[in-house]
Parts: sequence; C-alpha cells; structure tokens
Amino acid sequence: MPTLIIIVGPTAVGKTDLCVKLAKWLVCDIVSCDSRQFYKELSIGTAKPSWKEMNGIKHHFIDSQGIEQLFSAGDFERDLSVFLEEYFKKNNVVIMTGGSGLFVDAVVNGLDDMPEAPIDLRADLMKRLENGEKEVIQNELKILDPEAYLSLDIQNTQRLIRALEVCLSTGKTYTSFKKKTQKEHFYEIIKIGIERPRNELYERINQRVDKMLEDGLLNEVDALRNFRSKNALQTVGYKEVFGYFDGEYDYATMVELIKRNTRRYAKRQMTWFKNKDKFEWFDAQAFESVKEFISNKII
Repeated sequence: MPTLIIIVGPTAVGKTDLCVKLAKWLVCDIVSCDSRQFYKELSIGTAKPSWKEMNGIKHHFIDSQGIEQLFSAGDFERDLSVFLEEYFKKNNVVIMTGGSGLFVDAVVNGLDDMPEAPIDLRADLMKRLENGEKEVIQNELKILDPEAYLSLDIQNTQRLIRALEVCLSTGKTYTSFKKKTQKEHFYEIIKIGIERPRNELYERINQRVDKMLEDGLLNEVDALRNFRSKNALQTVGYKEVFGYFDGEYDYATMVELIKRNTRRYAKRQMTWFKNKDKFEWFDAQAFESVKEFISNKII
C-alpha cells in the first residue's frame, strides 16, 4: 500500500528539519499542509522554508495560491486527493507536514456536512467582529460549544464565525455535526507528532520572531496593506504588525505581542493534536526513533 506519513507539531518545533531528513532517507517528496504557506505573498511571517532548508527535497502546495484566493480545508483535501492519485502511481511514500489541525483533520477524517447559516446572521457576526467584539464572540462560542472552543483555532476569524453561526442558527453545537464515520483511503496513514520541552519551544519561538523582524517582516506586511482584510492576514505575526502601523502600540509592545501570541498559538496546536487524533509522539530531535517507528510500519 502507498503510505502517507503525517508529521505534526506546534510552530517552531522543528518539523521542516526533521521532515527533510526523513525525505532524504525515504527518497520521497514533502507536502505542506500549513494553511498560510499556500500563499505566495506570505513568506517571512509564515516561516516558509527557504530553498536551503528544503535541501533539494521537492515541496508541494507551498506558494500554490494567491492571497486574493480563499483556499479552505475542503479545497486542500480535494486538491491533495488529486495529487496523491498521480503521485502514488510512481512513488510509494510521501510526507505531509504542518501545524494546521483543521487541514490535517480534513485529510484524515474527511469533511463534515455542516448546515448553511442565514446570510444575515453571518453579516451580523462579521460586523460585530469589525467593531472589536472578537473576545466576546470567542466567549459566546466557549459557552455554546466548549469542545469547539478548545479544538478550533479561535484566533482564525473564519473558523470562529463559522462555528458560532452553526450554534446560533441550529440550536445545536458545531461539534455535534462532526462525522462519526471514518473516511476511507486508498493509502495507509502513519501519524507522528513531534514536540519539545515547553521552555525550549518558547525560546525557539522568541528567536524565530526576532529573525522574522530582522529579515524584513514589517516590509512584508506593509506591502500587504491592501489585503489586510483577508483571512490569512488575520493571524499571528501579521495582525500585530498592522496594529503597530495603526498606532495602537509601540514597536517593543508589538514584538512582545507577536511572541506572546505565537506561544499561545503553539499551546493551542498541541491541545488540538493531543486531543483530536492518535499520533505517536517523539522529541523533535529523536530522528533515529522516528526512523525506527516508520520502518516497523512500512516494512
């Protein structure tokens, strides 16, 4: 059976380095399922791997979309299925990696048939969001659907609004509409999670933010001012810079906000992956242990 190896973990944990080493060993390609690295215009703020970091390994779905396009988890699941149909005709193994839990879940478990919500309800929620009620909306979801509040990336406004509008329009939880049946695949799936001690991960996050700023994050965000309403830019590393440009706080505060919000995002990622699906967890530097685990699965 062809095999899809999924490697997940929080931001800055070291997924790229480990996956490139594994791809060299397995002689295979890598698929990115990072929901922001799809966009050509977003590089520094998404920590998109450089050519040097890719180390000759072909990466798919990076720079595959323009910022004006909406590329959902459903779009990714559909396009990945088409890609794998062709890829597995000539190859037996591919690695998929990223920290976007919803996109990973769409591939592993399929998509849910969610009910449509009234247009005026969404418009009302979006207006409230624009009026600065994001935290209020987050708390509403926490009350109506605690499970969705914990599992979703509630900083992602598109997912936040979608979950709450389902709750409000149906009187049921967003979680209750999740599929109970497992998606069938024509390939095997190996699920691996990588982690680091918290203090080590947080230090790596802080260092990454400093490097992003040195590499020109402010210039990248400045060039995207006309697209700031796009969902991909309502995320950590971009929204804080826009706040700085708007005069909401000074430079030092902006830097600390990016670091703090990135650490919080990493924590939410771990909560999702630890609770959502069954992954075999390894330390990010345990390359030989990961190799042994994969060998025992595919041989």
